[in-house]
Amino acid sequence: MTYSIKNIDHLGLVSGMCKEIGIAKIIDQAHPKQSKDKKVTYGQLVEAMILNGLGFVGRTLHMYPEYFADKPVERLLGKGIKAEHINDDALGRCMDQLYETGVSSLYQTLAVRVVELLKLPCEGLNLDSTSMHVDGRYDNQDGDTQAIKLVRGYSRDHRPELNQAVLNLITENQAGIPVYMQAASGNINDNEGFKNIVKHHLSSLKAAQNCSYFIGDAALYTAESIQSLDEQGRLFITRAPQKLKLVKIAIAEQEKYVFSALENGYSGAWLESDYGEVKQRWLLVRSEQAMKREQYTLDKRMLKESNASLKSFKKLTRERYSCELDASKSLNKWLRAQDYTEVSDIEIIAHAVYKQSGRPKQDQQPDSYEYQIMGQLYSSLTQQEERLREKGMFMLATNDCSETLTMEKMLELYKSQQSVEKGFRFLKSPDFLTSSLYLKKPERIEALLMIMTCCLMVYAALEHKMREELKAQTAYFPDLKYKPTQTPTARWVFFCFQGLHVLTISQHQELVVNLKERNRVIIDCLGPIYQKIYS
Repeated sequence: MTYSIKNIDHLGLVSGMCKEIGIAKIIDQAHPKQSKDKKVTYGQLVEAMILNGLGFVGRTLHMYPEYFADKPVERLLGKGIKAEHINDDALGRCMDQLYETGVSSLYQTLAVRVVELLKLPCEGLNLDSTSMHVDGRYDNQDGDTQAIKLVRGYSRDHRPELNQAVLNLITENQAGIPVYMQAASGNINDNEGFKNIVKHHLSSLKAAQNCSYFIGDAALYTAESIQSLDEQGRLFITRAPQKLKLVKIAIAEQEKYVFSALENGYSGAWLESDYGEVKQRWLLVRSEQAMKREQYTLDKRMLKESNASLKSFKKLTRERYSCELDASKSLNKWLRAQDYTEVSDIEIIAHAVYKQSGRPKQDQQPDSYEYQIMGQLYSSLTQQEERLREKGMFMLATNDCSETLTMEKMLELYKSQQSVEKGFRFLKSPDFLTSSLYLKKPERIEALLMIMTCCLMVYAALEHKMREELKAQTAYFPDLKYKPTQTPTARWVFFCFQGLHVLTISQHQELVVNLKERNRVIIDCLGPIYQKIYS
């Protein structure tokens, strides 16, 4: 008798969700002209890349055969597939084909299927973007190609010296499933990118047809974008930028408004607005927690700047000027640079200058005069109070002028913006794929961004289904402290599935070994597809 062991770990859960969604089937239907002699289809290669991405190893393309060498590939991907079939040539051709088909439209088809599978209401959709830096040189990019440009831009990774690509995502607000993805050039800013999505792509977003609200941060709130949303009949909730004059006036005149207490230390007051010629309701929100955080930051900044001002003022008072006007100009220039420091008891003192060395005679007149600045520094409490009044305040805007949208509901929907930010943190985690991207062509970078979004989609869908099924079946899974919970994270569940193996006896009989009771709870809740993979 012969024995062999393959590591399945949590990859059976990932494979099960891929099968439940039908990722391989949808991808292959979009590419009907594949060769019949192919040992692995484009759809199966996409699933292989998702398995690799959610394996939290981050192997490069040419390392895929090694990654799958100790995995039960046929059980995860399909009969007849071997590790050596998943090589860099096959994956490169697959990425080229995904780009030719159109990664955004192809991903939308997958997203619609996931929304239908999980029966998500899509009450709100959240829009945001992030940047990812790329390694390698892309100097010879064809100017006529439609592919993204890998160039320098504003770097959220604080690596301004590197080229980058931008990923725009729209997620639904309940499970955090991305329903739309678009790769963009590295130098595009959020205002331009969001304006383009709202104007040209939102109408084709099938998963958003029944969506109640389109939600975004301050970058979405431009006159052109909100006009376009209003013309399309879409309700929006977004943050109005603090730099807008109308917002600044409202915050400065906050005593005029009657604030209603909301939950968790929030309070709000309604205002009316027609910014961008769109009839809106604005909600001025005050947050006690944010005010405490920002007050601490303000005090820290004031202390730092006051110390710096003290040093620079001492240097200023040691200077001598040839005339009183020069001294006044220098003092005024210094005062304009101060945010929190002012000077009292200002004097410009004249010092007599004698060309002859030694002590001057009693009636000797000075040859000239030099002027010195004197004064007392203090921190302005008035400015501090004015700055404090602005802290913990922000403005939300919506074109839903009906009474059905309450303050509490509007704030809750806006705070769901955290779902897309959570997705970006997942994609940029060092455990996921790689922290930077390296491929030979920008087209493949664009395709890889779609694969990364598919990984996030599968991860979020799996987490949502596990939680919903645990609640529906009144089942529990132990958390990090081994207390029963019905809302485990997918990352924790994946960790608990480590050490599961497929034992093959004499190349015929297969057994999944090391299954624990907590593993069976998840497998039984998820259903037959997962039970078959782990049987």
